[in-house]
Amino acid sequence: MAGPLSHIRVLDLSRIMAGPWAGQILADLGADVIKVERPGAGDDTRSWGPPFLKDRDGNETRDAGYFLAVNRGKRSITLDLDKPEGQNVVRAIAARSDIVLENFKVGTLAKFGLDYQSLKAVNERLIYCSITGFGQTGPKRDLAAYDFMIQAMGGLMSVTGEPDGKPGGGPEKVGVPIVDIMSGMYAAIAVLGALARRSETGKGDYVDIAMLDVQVGFLANQAMNYLISGKPPRRTGNAHPNIQPQDVFACRDGHVVLVVGNDGQFAAFCKAVGRSEWASDERFASNGGRVRNIAILRPLIAEIFATRDMADWIATLEAAGVPCGPINTVPMALDDEQVRHRGMRIDIAHPVAGSVPQVASPMRFSEAGLVFDRAPPLLGQHTDEILRELGLDGTDHQAAGAAASAGA
Repeated sequence: MAGPLSHIRVLDLSRIMAGPWAGQILADLGADVIKVERPGAGDDTRSWGPPFLKDRDGNETRDAGYFLAVNRGKRSITLDLDKPEGQNVVRAIAARSDIVLENFKVGTLAKFGLDYQSLKAVNERLIYCSITGFGQTGPKRDLAAYDFMIQAMGGLMSVTGEPDGKPGGGPEKVGVPIVDIMSGMYAAIAVLGALARRSETGKGDYVDIAMLDVQVGFLANQAMNYLISGKPPRRTGNAHPNIQPQDVFACRDGHVVLVVGNDGQFAAFCKAVGRSEWASDERFASNGGRVRNIAILRPLIAEIFATRDMADWIATLEAAGVPCGPINTVPMALDDEQVRHRGMRIDIAHPVAGSVPQVASPMRFSEAGLVFDRAPPLLGQHTDEILRELGLDGTDHQAAGAAASAGA
């Protein structure tokens, strides 16, 4: 079965993480995503290693794990955007595309005649999405940005980490580039929304995604807590600011994450751990009471968890319908029986390495199944193929600065 976007072509001018993540989502959905890269160097993330993918002989290739994580399903063409010939090839691809993704600094592509207004002139149905740190307007529009700094500026690090005064206390970033990923997610949603509207109006659109907007947007309950209380959220480590008990507890041989979500689950938890009286204690009977009195409740729970092994507690609580789980390492998470059952760990044939491991898309469709049959591309792997589709000959290949540069 063809993916739900098998009729869509995407021109991906983006690099690093946010734009490529959006492009990979669209590729997973079946779109033909053409990734434009610099001759000789390609996307910056190709060199962001180690680790690097190894070829069949065990030698390192040019492609880092970072690149391989966000470019599955795409075709790579190398073009020199400084040259008119390269710009003309981009326009030719845009004329046959539905969506453009780019994350250059504000105004950069206008210098090359590849901004929205320029490409709209060759394809009025084009949906053009720009992803930048601060958006196309405002006092910071011209500044460069990276995920780490936006996590800091957007408030996320102020609510991530242990409180001051505790071991390891202080602001912390999230362990994956979450702003890049969420910006890519919002970009993908936005262009699909514009695509749906185009089916009604016949007109394309311009989408402006700012990483700082995205970060502020997904502060979610933490932002709303502040807006309705006037009290700035604080770092609470692993403890949830609004629902308790939700925290990490030490067992005899490891740690358990306990996630009690309502009063019924708390009553079930109390019964399972042999403390049914807590469920009727006025300090703990309601979630509001538990949040206000967590300094009293948490040590009582911690004392109980310390008496038994992790697997024993998980089995007991799962049987009682109380949400809980172990803190898995990345290898443990990928080897989890549920993760394996869902097919989240896959391998795709690769021209140099033989195969390349991937984490599959979490999207599942009953009528338009996703197919993962195209590995992250070698640099320039599809240059000649794409230029032939555009009707350009070998002379044009060289003039565009787009000679194929596939290789390890």
